[in-house]
Amino acid sequence: MNPVTTGRFITQKRKEKNLTQEQLAEKIGVSNKTISKWETGKCMPDYSIIELLCEELNTTLAELIRGEEDEKSIQTYDNAQMIEMMKQIEHLKNTKLLIIGYILIIMGGVMLALSRMFTGTDIQEFLSGFMLGLSIVEMLSGVFLLGRHLALRNKKR
Repeated sequence: MNPVTTGRFITQKRKEKNLTQEQLAEKIGVSNKTISKWETGKCMPDYSIIELLCEELNTTLAELIRGEEDEKSIQTYDNAQMIEMMKQIEHLKNTKLLIIGYILIIMGGVMLALSRMFTGTDIQEFLSGFMLGLSIVEMLSGVFLLGRHLALRNKKR
């Protein structure tokens, strides 16, 4: 799956139907900037609207992902199975955010505990302050990732 190839295919199919980016965007309920991002390969369509996009472009999901029409090809998966696979990939990405968030919070806590161990000389005080600052950044980053995970999860519902 190559986003640039898929983007070119979306452009080709849109132009074949004599649609502007704005018109296609209106039909599937996204912005024309989103269509532009797909067509330039900066991102891929979300699984929640990909079926509608395929319908508007008169193409199959397999052709869209492959980035070319192939009338001779035998589809191994139907559209519903491919959409389910895309949902699972999205879920794995969100789970990765959750795991990294927890790891950062734990690392921040450990770094906070370690920062308390360095006291005495100026160098030790400097290291203590540095580790304290680093622990705060790690914990805040972890909390941010957990919040992002929750926001994405709630958005999908």
